[in-house]
Amino acid sequence: MQFVDEVTVTVQAGKGGNGCLSFRREKYVPRGGPDGGDGGDGGSIILRADKDLNTLADFRYQRKFRAETGEDGRGRNCSGRRGEDRILNVPVGTTIVDCDTDEVLGDLTEAGQTLTVAQGGFHGLGNTRYKSSVNRAPRQTSSGTPGEQRQLRLELKVLADVGLVGLPNAGKSTLIRAMSAARPRVADYPFTTLVPNLGVVSVAAHQSFVVADIPGLIEGAAEGAGLGIRFLRHLVRTRLLLHLVDPMPWDDADPVDSVRVISRELERFSPTLAERERWLVINKIDGLPDSEEECERIRQALDWQGPVFMISALSGQGVEALAQAVMRWLEEQHEREAEDPEVAREEAARRERMDEEARAHIQSLRASRHDKDDDDDDDDDDHDVEVVYAP
Repeated sequence: MQFVDEVTVTVQAGKGGNGCLSFRREKYVPRGGPDGGDGGDGGSIILRADKDLNTLADFRYQRKFRAETGEDGRGRNCSGRRGEDRILNVPVGTTIVDCDTDEVLGDLTEAGQTLTVAQGGFHGLGNTRYKSSVNRAPRQTSSGTPGEQRQLRLELKVLADVGLVGLPNAGKSTLIRAMSAARPRVADYPFTTLVPNLGVVSVAAHQSFVVADIPGLIEGAAEGAGLGIRFLRHLVRTRLLLHLVDPMPWDDADPVDSVRVISRELERFSPTLAERERWLVINKIDGLPDSEEECERIRQALDWQGPVFMISALSGQGVEALAQAVMRWLEEQHEREAEDPEVAREEAARRERMDEEARAHIQSLRASRHDKDDDDDDDDDDHDVEVVYAP
């Protein structure tokens, strides 16, 4: 199934049913009085998080969704039937944004969690409702109100505790295969990973964490180079970043420069994300003749103050020690948040900031691309070649 992590949909809740104008008419009951019933409420549009979904591909071709309209009221004080709600299943980790106001309506982070995004219209009142001591035969009714209509942007961010970042061919997919049961594609050429992959790392009984492998970044990714930075949004929910480095890259580049490239792209995408806890993981040490000396050189050149790990994802050397260290760090973070509510609030505020920065950067990049396409459309085409720009 194709991985789709952002779609725009239009939702229309159902209109409320109209009230009925009716009077009781039976044999030997000449003045039976009003008996018009109320209409039914319109159905609402509800989003529900489904743990069995991992993409928004179902919304790629159907973009408009309507809920059922409430039935009109009838005589003999019969109320109309309420319109059925329209429930749309989305993956866990979906953020719902109102396109018109850019307001974040909600964030579905747990399986089964629901959010009403368009409220159904209220039912109209029948003439029975207007009966009083001074108005014995009312002819007033009210119509049902329209349901809400909204244009929504659904943004999927995978739920993971740890995120892997690095240049293409740094060994991220090999590491996630070594740490978990996930089996992403692995090859000896760049950009093997085209979509995020998730893996569950079991350290011990009842001790596990989720790691996310995103496509590799290159210099200029924040401006759209390579696969761009659209997948970096999946890292805003992580608590820890593992920065993988290939000490022997295929292009003979200096690993120190490679680390600085990724750091700059993270800073351009989201300054808050760039300040996230990040560990340096030097991979493929089994091919280095003097691995200790080279790793120390990289650490000193970067003036790296955080933890540094030396592993070989292919042979498994150092992978278990890395997983154990990650598990201990995550448990310490959970304990701190449980003991101090202020720490939990700071973490929530930090994630909200990263969300806002990521959304703003992606929108500005799209706007600049749109302007560029408009400029290109104004150019004269001397060769009568029709150029079609992909959205």
